[in-house]
Amino acid sequence: MSIRPLHSLLVAGVALLALAACGSAPPPTAGADPTVRLLTEPQYRQIIADVFGSQIVVGGTFDPMVRTNGLLAVGASQAHVTPAGLEQFDRMARAIAAQVVAADNRDVLVPCRPARAESADEACARAFFGQAGRLLYRHPLSAEELRVPVAVAGEAADRLGSFYDGLAAGLAGMLVSPSFLFVIESTEPDPAAPGKVRLDAFSKAQRLSFFLWGSTPDDALLAAAEKGELHERDGLEAQVERMVASPRLESGMRMFFNDMLAFEDLARLEKDSLIYPAFSAAVAADAREQTLRTIVDQVITHRGDYRDLFTTRKTFISGPLGRIYRVPVARPDAGFMPYEFPEDDPRAGLITQVSFAALYSHPGRSSPTLRGRAIRELLLCQKVPDPPGNVDFSLFNDPNAPQRTARDRLTAHATQAACSGCHKLTDPIGLGMENLDGAGQLRTDESGAPIDAAGNLDGIDFKDVAGLGRAMRENPAAPACVVDRLYAYGTARAPLKSEKALLEYFTGEFADSGYRVPELLREIATSDALFAVKAPAVQSAAVVQPAPGDPS
Repeated sequence: MSIRPLHSLLVAGVALLALAACGSAPPPTAGADPTVRLLTEPQYRQIIADVFGSQIVVGGTFDPMVRTNGLLAVGASQAHVTPAGLEQFDRMARAIAAQVVAADNRDVLVPCRPARAESADEACARAFFGQAGRLLYRHPLSAEELRVPVAVAGEAADRLGSFYDGLAAGLAGMLVSPSFLFVIESTEPDPAAPGKVRLDAFSKAQRLSFFLWGSTPDDALLAAAEKGELHERDGLEAQVERMVASPRLESGMRMFFNDMLAFEDLARLEKDSLIYPAFSAAVAADAREQTLRTIVDQVITHRGDYRDLFTTRKTFISGPLGRIYRVPVARPDAGFMPYEFPEDDPRAGLITQVSFAALYSHPGRSSPTLRGRAIRELLLCQKVPDPPGNVDFSLFNDPNAPQRTARDRLTAHATQAACSGCHKLTDPIGLGMENLDGAGQLRTDESGAPIDAAGNLDGIDFKDVAGLGRAMRENPAAPACVVDRLYAYGTARAPLKSEKALLEYFTGEFADSGYRVPELLREIATSDALFAVKAPAVQSAAVVQPAPGDPS
């Protein structure tokens, strides 16, 4: 079978799924074990901002996590806290707590005044920890959970002669507690299905809040959980509708797409300053922000078609980015402003933005292979095998080779039997981006030779990077991929093989909505599938590693 008929069948298949999905219910799923997972760095930072305000500075570094099913949020279930990592959490906790009780913040963040600022006040401490702890632990505190920080605060206040220093000591302890650092899901017997279990109401609230907002549940969601409303269809739908309409959805979707596109690597991105003098750390930071603003504007603010992300010319630009894009910026220090590339400009869609083109390149040159692999794996959810360890790169890397363009060098390199299979998956795509150099700047030639950016993506031919974007838009794997990733993100696990029909259902509903992301979020968030669990056989691998010699 040729590639073109295969592509047509894929498109037709998605259309049939969309028709079949209309008016039907999602296929059932048995679910998986409830999870215990470490907060990701973005989640940690967002919770602190949501509970105490964006003025609180979260410093320090976090231990790296392993990406699973394309997401750090899924890999968090296998994360460990090392002794060094626990020390870092402790330092961050103390710094955060000190800021919360500082004179500039305490009038807003502490809901009461102590009888004497120089000594303990159990009633005021109890009010503060009850309010903050409910959000940090994501459930109302038990008597024991409340007793511990109140006792720590009292002892520290008497020793230090300061109620607020004591309060900081108790809060710092809460911020290193497993109840805060880990998202711990609990089950209870399911009254509607004897012999089975369901997530308890507060675990459901957690799933909803981390899925839609990337953060802790707010008071309204916790109150709905306390009343049992999340176990009822009307109550669940009301909360989902409120959450999707909330401004916090924007930060939640920024967090999701930052994870899906592996943009955490932009903070460590470096380029050869002699080859790319316009590239800087400010450019890397603004490149990430540009893409996330473009995504949110397209799919959340304007509720547009998700697929248009691959072809849109509307974006945002800043002073540092103006140098890379060679776009004059009237006020380089004015921050971001809306911008639309002209119709005759090759730039169209996310893959032509600096964030993608520069991130998936080498420090001193572009990389069709890295770019093609990123498109396959991140945007189409198609795994590309790793190269064997004994690959000979000399034909590609030799600066004195007669081949001047990446296309010519790859043709020579990919003739090796061990390389040809993978390069067939990546290079016909990545070569379409060769008019963008390793920093994401436009070019028409390489080493004096004209660049041929023609290629093919799953049966669709294109002549340049804008054409590649159009091919991405028409590829049914692109919307199916974001469905897969969003479901994995919401459940904090990779989809099960038995859930193939469920993902096809969600993909069909996504198509039927005009590929509107908010509609997809509603569909997943109100489905039984998001909360489906089975009785756990063993707990998750996410644990705090004991220090060497610790008998525990």
